Amino acid sequence: MKVLAIGCHPDDIEVACAGTMAKYVKEGHEVTVCHVANGNMGHEIIQPDELRTMRAEEAKSAGKLAGIKVITCDIGDLKLYSEDKEQRDRVVDVIRAEQPDVIITHDPDDYMPDHRAVSKLVFDASFTASCLHYETSVPGTAKITPIYYMDTLAGVNFLPEEYVDITDTVELKMEMLECHMSQMKWMRDHDNIDFADFVKTCAKFRGLQCGVPYAEAFKKCYAWPKLVPTRLLP
Repeated sequence: MKVLAIGCHPDDIEVACAGTMAKYVKEGHEVTVCHVANGNMGHEIIQPDELRTMRAEEAKSAGKLAGIKVITCDIGDLKLYSEDKEQRDRVVDVIRAEQPDVIITHDPDDYMPDHRAVSKLVFDASFTASCLHYETSVPGTAKITPIYYMDTLAGVNFLPEEYVDITDTVELKMEMLECHMSQMKWMRDHDNIDFADFVKTCAKFRGLQCGVPYAEAFKKCYAWPKLVPTRLLP
């Protein structure tokens, strides 16, 4: 099976579902992570151009730890708009190129505009990619793919429908998260926030809900014909 996780910023997948992505890989599936935004506004001191390059490398390092392919649409932070045709077409190209069997992305009601825009872009692009006569830079089509929405930050306003036991991959998830030094170190040194502890605590809370030490939570996108009668999560 081919899995495509489309997140907004270079660390969003690590925060919400890296344990699940690592589990997919361990089960023999092919996983690609795409960041729609480049994360260039994610620091108060490091300038956007430098940070853009830094965060791309951090993302690749994280993906390498788990055997995950990492790509980007390279759109600047806070410049994401769900009605932008060029941005939608970039996501269409990713879907057509990767030909996924399942897509994982942000919840439509996530906490920030960029995340919400990505969720809508993915929903729209997953349909558009299936249209034979809609031309983009990647030829051909992709099937209309089932979508799962990953957990929101701190689980706010997110009622899980499915869980993935990540007990055997939670430490790898944390290693992947720590690759994002521009974010993790800054929050520890300047904001006095141990974000790694924050993320692991959320995974433990989701585990408590489903009876395992650590878990990640998901919801289905309920839209025809994206629903299938089989479990696609590991």
